Amino acid sequence: MPTVEQLREYIERGMQCDELQVSGDGTHFQALIVSAEFRGKNRVQRHQLVYRALGERMREEVHALSMLTLTPEERAAGPQ
Repeated sequence: MPTVEQLREYIERGMQCDELQVSGDGTHFQALIVSAEFRGKNRVQRHQLVYRALGERMREEVHALSMLTLTPEERAAGPQ
């Protein structure tokens, strides 16, 4: 099972993040991902970008990942 640090590293390697917070217990993870790559994309498309960054790890290593995916502008606007 991946650690929080490993999951953060996998996401950072796969996409440009303005902010990335990952927490979890090794089985279930939560992530706040702020990226300009999310501009113009709906929630499903944003999650697909993260899944693409994680690649096969999403199927093989990560069992549950809850994500809040925001653009820098959405993050600056305040709590979601």
